[in-house]
Amino acid sequence: MAGTGSIKEHTLYSEALKEEMTLLIYFPSNYSPLYKYTVLIAQDGKDYFQLGRLPRLADQLLEQEEIENLIIVGVPYKDVEDRSRKYHPNGEQHEAYIRFLARELVPYIDREFPTYQMGMGRALIGDSLAGTVSFKAALQYPHTFGRVIMQSPLVNDQVIQAAHSFKDVHLINVYHIIGTEETTVKTTRGSEEDFLTPNRELHNVMVQQGFSVFYDEFNGGHTWKFWQPDLSRVMKMMFKKTSY
Repeated sequence: MAGTGSIKEHTLYSEALKEEMTLLIYFPSNYSPLYKYTVLIAQDGKDYFQLGRLPRLADQLLEQEEIENLIIVGVPYKDVEDRSRKYHPNGEQHEAYIRFLARELVPYIDREFPTYQMGMGRALIGDSLAGTVSFKAALQYPHTFGRVIMQSPLVNDQVIQAAHSFKDVHLINVYHIIGTEETTVKTTRGSEEDFLTPNRELHNVMVQQGFSVFYDEFNGGHTWKFWQPDLSRVMKMMFKKTSY
């Protein structure tokens, strides 16, 4: 039986966003300030903890010694409009949210917990729009975030251009999946969009630019029914137990 980690709620006031941010923080069952921990920051934080069952998965993989010591910081969104404002590339708080991640959340985590305090010791994960903002944050702050996981991200011209102009490809490792059925995805804005084609284009750009990227197309659509089972591979691949 795997040891059960704990989940604690913290709050952090963001100057960039001018609001109180709720954080859900998972600590492994054997958490100790004597160890150092890699940090995984999850956008759509409550979804990854509940629908993704990420803490339970981490418990199992830590017990089996398949992944490195890990703290997971979930950043929940308040509602659909809040999510769009912060995560969408055209959202009015998109850049401020990225600043919050890099300039406020990371220093807070490094101050409060025993972390590696380097880019490869931090990862971002997100599904759909949450994957988009995770990728954008890693491109803007590659010395801060060394790993990024995108499950079916929204990709538009802005995202493609950001990948195309990114030069420090050696600084980040990318995990990127998209479903073959994601050709007519209903968005929160009420429209239907083809996610598959632009994701394929983004992958081609990343390969051309020399990114270190794992890419896969799964047989399925834009739902947690497919993202949740994929998390086992995410964890084993991106957080494989090694020594720095």
